[in-house]
Amino acid sequence: MGSVRDVTRDLLREYGLTTVFGNPGTTEIPFLTDWPSDFRYVLGLQESVVVAMADGYAQATRRPVLVNLHSAGGVGHALGSLYTAHRNRSPLIIMAGQQTRSLLLEDPFLGATDAAEFPKPYVKWSSEPARAQDVPAALARAYHTAAQPPYGPVFVSVPADDWDSESAPVAARRALAGFAPDPEALAELADALSASVSPAIVVGAAVDQDGAVDDVVALAEKVKAGVYVSPMSGRCSFPEDHPLFLGFLTPERIALAQSLAGHDLVVVLGAPAFTYHVYRGEPDIALPPMFVVSDDEQVLARAPYGTGIRSTTKPAVTQLAAAVSGSRAAAPAPLERPPRPAQQTPVSGGYVYSVLAELLPSDAIVVEEAPSHRNVLHDHLPITARDTGFLAAASGTLGWAVPAAVGAAIARPGRKVVCVVGDGSSMYSIQALWTAAVEQAPVTFVILDNTQYAAVRILGEAMGGQKLPGVDLGGIDFGALASGMGCSAYKAERPDELKPALGAALADPRPSLVHVRVDPSPERIY
Repeated sequence: MGSVRDVTRDLLREYGLTTVFGNPGTTEIPFLTDWPSDFRYVLGLQESVVVAMADGYAQATRRPVLVNLHSAGGVGHALGSLYTAHRNRSPLIIMAGQQTRSLLLEDPFLGATDAAEFPKPYVKWSSEPARAQDVPAALARAYHTAAQPPYGPVFVSVPADDWDSESAPVAARRALAGFAPDPEALAELADALSASVSPAIVVGAAVDQDGAVDDVVALAEKVKAGVYVSPMSGRCSFPEDHPLFLGFLTPERIALAQSLAGHDLVVVLGAPAFTYHVYRGEPDIALPPMFVVSDDEQVLARAPYGTGIRSTTKPAVTQLAAAVSGSRAAAPAPLERPPRPAQQTPVSGGYVYSVLAELLPSDAIVVEEAPSHRNVLHDHLPITARDTGFLAAASGTLGWAVPAAVGAAIARPGRKVVCVVGDGSSMYSIQALWTAAVEQAPVTFVILDNTQYAAVRILGEAMGGQKLPGVDLGGIDFGALASGMGCSAYKAERPDELKPALGAALADPRPSLVHVRVDPSPERIY
C-alpha cells in the first residue's frame, strides 16, 4: 500500500506520462506537492491554452499526455480547446481537481457540481471515482480509453483530499494496438480496386495519425489512384508534391461531387465521408461507388453512402496493397498549381506562403490557423513531409494554433515548427508566447495581419450579409506583445522586407514572431 499520490506517480511513470501540461489551482496542490524531479510541468497561462498545447504535443508524439486543470472554472475555460481535441481525436487525459469530499454536500467554493458531466459529450469517458483508493485505477482506465482507437480525450475529477489516502498499486497494461479489417470486406475492396479504371483515394487525418502515409503512397502508386485530401482535414496525409496528388476537396456537396465525378471508384481512408461547412443545394450528379475505411463506428454508421470497413488505417492499407492483384487504371494528369502571386504592398497571403515555401526546412512542422488564407496555403505552400508535416484544428474553433505549435515543438525539439495564424485567431491565446519563451520552444509564429475577422466578413457577404458588425480589428502591436513575453520579434510590411524577416526568424534559436501586414482584400476561401 502507498498514498494515492505515490501510486499514481508510479503508474504515470510506467505509462510514460511524465510531461504534464497544466495551470494549477488550490485543489491541485495535494497532487503537485513535492513534485518529482523526473517529471516535467509545462505551465500555460490559461486553461484553454494548456489543453491546446497538450493537443499539439499528443499529435506530434502520437501518444497520450496528461493535462492538469483546476476545478469547475478551469475546466470551463478549457472547454473550447477540449472540443477541438475531440474533433482532432487527440488522446488527452484531463485530470481536474475537485474540492475535498467532506465539503461536497455543502456546495463549497471551487466545488464542481456533477464534475464528470461537465465536459460531456466531448470526451470518450468521464469519471469522478467513488472512493479515493480508486483514483489510480480510474487513471489507468482513462489512459487505455484515450489510447484506444478511435483516439480522443478523457476526463477524471479528483477530490483534493484523495491524494493522501492509501491505495494498492495498479499495474500498467500495454495499450490496445490497432485492429485489422474483416477479410471478406477487404477482399471485396481489393477486387473493386483491381477492376477500376479511374480510382480515387480520399485521405483523412487518421492516415498521418496512424503513421501510414508511406503505406498510402505505396497503395496509390500500385493502383494508379489520384489522391485527394478530405474536407477540413487537420493533418497532411499524402505528400503534396507527389504526381498522384490531386488537391483538396471542398466542404460543400456540389463542388465535392463535381471533383469526384471523373472517377469510377472512391476509397476513403481515415476520414469522415464527408465533413461539410456550407450548403448550396444538393448535387445533380451521384457520387461514384465508395468504400469508407475508418476505425470509428460512428463515422461508418452515419455515412449515407458507400460500403463501410472498420479498421485502423495502417493494417487496412498494408493488407489492401498486398491483396490488389493489379490495376487497369492509367495515372491521372498531375495537379496544375496557380502561378506565384505578384509582389505588391501590402503583400497577399498567397505571396507570404510562396516565400515560406522557399525558406522552410523540408522536415518543418506547419501549424495553421488563418481561415481566410487556407486555400492559398494549399496553392503555394505544398506540405511534403511524410510525418506530422501539417497540423490544424479540425473543429474550426479559434485559438488553438499558437499553443498547439508550442506543444508540437516541445514534442519534436529537433524540428522547426512554424505557426501561421491570423491576427484575430492569435488573440484568443496569445499568452502561449510566454510558455514558448520559458520552454525555449523552436517555434516561429507568423501573424498574417489583415486587421479583421476576414473569414466572417467574406463568408457573411457571400451569404447575403451586409454591414456586419464585430469584424474590424487593427492597431495591435504583435511585436510588442512578443517582446513583452520573451520572444524575439520581426516585422514585414513590403515584399522586400518579407524574405529577410522570415529568414532571420527561422534562423533565430529563440522562439520568434514575424508580424506581416497583409492585404485586407478577400482571398478565395472555397
